[in-house]
Amino acid sequence: MTALDARPDSPTALRFPPGFRWGTATAAYQIEGAAAEDGRTPSVWDTFSRTPGRVRNGDTGDIAADHYHRLDEDIALMRRLGVTDYRFSVAWPRVVPTGRGPVNTKGLDFYRRLVDGLLEAGIRPVATLYHWDLPQELEDGGGWPARETAYRFAEYAGVMAEALGDRVATWTTLNEPWCAAFLGYGNGVHAPGHTDALASLRAAHHLNLAHGLAARVLRGALPDSAEVSLTLNLHAVRARSESPEDRDAARRIDAVGNRIFLDPVFHGRLPEDLVRDTAGITDWSFVEDGDLATAAAPIDSLGINYYSPAVVAAGSSESPSPWAGAERHVRFEPAPGPRTAMDWPVDADGLYELLVRLRDELPGVPLVVTENGAAYDDYADPSGNVKDPERVAYLHAHLAAVHRALADGADVRGYFLWSLLDNFEWAYGYSKRFGIVHVDFATQRRTLKDSARWYADVITRGGLGG
Repeated sequence: MTALDARPDSPTALRFPPGFRWGTATAAYQIEGAAAEDGRTPSVWDTFSRTPGRVRNGDTGDIAADHYHRLDEDIALMRRLGVTDYRFSVAWPRVVPTGRGPVNTKGLDFYRRLVDGLLEAGIRPVATLYHWDLPQELEDGGGWPARETAYRFAEYAGVMAEALGDRVATWTTLNEPWCAAFLGYGNGVHAPGHTDALASLRAAHHLNLAHGLAARVLRGALPDSAEVSLTLNLHAVRARSESPEDRDAARRIDAVGNRIFLDPVFHGRLPEDLVRDTAGITDWSFVEDGDLATAAAPIDSLGINYYSPAVVAAGSSESPSPWAGAERHVRFEPAPGPRTAMDWPVDADGLYELLVRLRDELPGVPLVVTENGAAYDDYADPSGNVKDPERVAYLHAHLAAVHRALADGADVRGYFLWSLLDNFEWAYGYSKRFGIVHVDFATQRRTLKDSARWYADVITRGGLGG
């Protein structure tokens, strides 16, 4: 089967603008492995995955996709696909093992090799400083609910800027701070596994503060040509009905799911309705003078991660809930349509809705889709092929949604497919496969799925169909 055979029929070619960035993305703990090699110390995910009952099948990221030892092979795969950009994350405990103090030269050397290899392959490096692997020692000192962690993060950003600032084109401070705050400290399904609504709100604020502090450090250390960014997993929230109660449920989720980050980062303020919604949890006195101005440090682009929409109605959620201040007022409803192996609904309109919302609310802010993809139950057939037509259809629909947003005036600069490789899927362990490259975890053999060939064809054509 060729890439063209895998492509859904399209009567009209959808071309993307010249210079549109075609990328793929990964995260350090999900692919690197080498968890105790060359000076790396435990992160909260190392600890969490070793806690019985936390991760499916007791899986850990100790080996993952062994990217640490297969760097050249994986860069060659990216070059073969023709991606223009690669979004990777840096493992904080690999570079600054205790989260503060001495820098681990061997850890930095790995990222130097990665960046140099990408540049030699003609691929633009896009670095994310934080994709959830907080050094365990910082968590032991209070983690993200503690203000001190934000300052340690800014120091770490300075270390990376000094080491790679002349070679990395885009620096993203945080990936999905909502997950770090509310899944990590709210309902405990992610590391470090705490269930404390106040801690989750404190964590969210200190992540915003950390972003602003790091953005300022990066600005002072990077060349003018470098971009500073932030990636949010914004929620495409829909009320089940037009009733006032259901509309209020959607407002509450928008406040604690979206505007808790958008308002501080872009407007230097907290959402007033969020403060009211959470008055029974906190008076927000942990927000100090100047914090919100710091969080609003200018950035060059906003990354959006999108997988599926949410439908909400008036009601109540299970406890513990990640939706601080909304859990007694909101119930999540099943969305219609097909579902992925994660049991997430497939609905590309949600991505379009987010992009045009940001077009209207944040004029002048360039947008990048920094994650979009789907997990399906992939396997290699007897001939060694991995056929994944559902993923091809998913990607095709979502790229068409991006194109529609572009046509309607959204300033979208790029699309990063999640993910390059099958990997450690957090609390799901190795049971879910998001990659366009199949990984046999017993042998670490890489096999291009049909979706990889399809994506390579999209990149070559500069769009869909035709």
